Amino acid sequence: MNDLVLVTGGTGKTGRRVAQQLSAAGAEVRVASRGGLLPFDWSDPDTWDAALAGVSAAYLGPPPAGGDVSAAMIAFARAAAARGARRFVLLSGSPMPEGGPGAGQTHRWLRENAEDWAVLRPSWFMQNFSEGQHLATIRDAAEIYSATEDGRVPFISADDIAACAVAALTAPEPLNRDFILTGPEAISYDAVARHIGEAAGRPIAHRRISAEDLAAWYRANGRPALLARMLGAMDTLIAAGAEDRTTDGVRELTGRAPVGFDAFAQANGALWAAARDGA
Repeated sequence: MNDLVLVTGGTGKTGRRVAQQLSAAGAEVRVASRGGLLPFDWSDPDTWDAALAGVSAAYLGPPPAGGDVSAAMIAFARAAAARGARRFVLLSGSPMPEGGPGAGQTHRWLRENAEDWAVLRPSWFMQNFSEGQHLATIRDAAEIYSATEDGRVPFISADDIAACAVAALTAPEPLNRDFILTGPEAISYDAVARHIGEAAGRPIAHRRISAEDLAAWYRANGRPALLARMLGAMDTLIAAGAEDRTTDGVRELTGRAPVGFDAFAQANGALWAAARDGA
């Protein structure tokens, strides 16, 4: 593969994995991120030209901090197409339909304007527990906070999401559709805590709190207010069953089954084995 692939958000959970897997497959990759070697900011068009030079395909990874960047992403995709980029793979999310807020608007623009595109709509990341918002409380308090009640989620590994992105970026023909990506089973946060506890060798509890208290907890831990409210509200959707399903999206794109949560937990048990101070 000789085409140059741009990976935006190239140091994030999925972006860095996409870049690594593309490189391993022999692709020429350019990594762009706010703090990377090639500075890139969705809100600063002055950073776009250097990122886009010579690019034939782009992985569009929205920033994780919240807020609606759809207008910037659409403008960027339009600029990329004008400079010769042909293929776009957008990271969206399972709760975000085409035309919805955030990435949903970019999804619609791609379908209506791009000749070669795919949209990945993964469920919640397994890595939220190993390198995301739940890691500190697991290590230091042996607890996971959520407002999901008994709701179930088909958690998916960021490695599987990246493999799907690579498959879409290197497909022999345009895919021109969206893919809802899930793990192999939907499980509750009680089950998540049990799997992590078994892997860590110590009990981990799922503390059930209200969506309002969860949003306050996110704000107290540095999340912007809008994102904190959104995360709390998304937990109530989980509680109502919005994520309780599985799909064949990973197998359809990669030809293999996604990793299950138990295998993910066993591979990461050392991360949760003791509090940060070694207690």
